[in-house]
Amino acid sequence: MEAVSTEKAPKAIGPYSQAVRAGGLVFVSGQIPLRPDGTLVEGDIRAQTEQVMENLKAVLEAAGSSLARVVQTACFLADMEDFPAFNEVYARYFQAPYPARATVAVKALPKGVKVEVACIALTE
Repeated sequence: MEAVSTEKAPKAIGPYSQAVRAGGLVFVSGQIPLRPDGTLVEGDIRAQTEQVMENLKAVLEAAGSSLARVVQTACFLADMEDFPAFNEVYARYFQAPYPARATVAVKALPKGVKVEVACIALTE
């Protein structure tokens, strides 16, 4: 097991790694709409989702993978009313065959953000 870290995504805000590479897979921790410098992206779900996806992309690249190699995502929304707008942005980052996905509404997310996404991708 090997921790993955990049300065092109925000540092972990708790006792976890940005990602962990193990057994030909990379497990990317949930990304929230923080810029790499740690500042929060304010605004609507589209702006926040864009930053989340860019963070995932940066961590995956640091792990030797890419969005094209993602096999599963876990998506968390503070408000399911945001699902159509979230899905619109999310869809721009993936092509068929699309990753398996779970999307759930949660009571709250870290720092009061609207969205968080984690993923698992192939590295080999």
